[in-house]
Amino acid sequence: QVQVVESGGGLVQPGGSLRLSCTASGSSLDIDAMGWYRQAPGKQRELVAAAFSGGSTNYADSLKSRFTITRDNAKNAVYLQMNSLNSEDTAVYYCYITNLGIIYWGQGTQVTVSS
Repeated sequence: QVQVVESGGGLVQPGGSLRLSCTASGSSLDIDAMGWYRQAPGKQRELVAAAFSGGSTNYADSLKSRFTITRDNAKNAVYLQMNSLNSEDTAVYYCYITNLGIIYWGQGTQVTVSS
């Protein structure tokens, strides 16, 4: 059974930074993509960033200047560094992985940007 667990969410002031972490565990892990989606209240879930086993990354165009995704294959972990946060970044952030063609989601971590 594969598990995906996020951490690092919380309350941050506008202009601040936050780093999210996500770790996958389980048997027969052969992870292709690891990444992040987010869902703000009343909005659809949207892609934030993804990192692929070959080393490439993909970002939402509107976020690539402020967010950075990194991946540690040895730890089956992915990280999201978020800088210059504003109120529009307030959302639940979900980590996902694709393992042997199946997508697995974490439970989500709340990020709130507010003064």
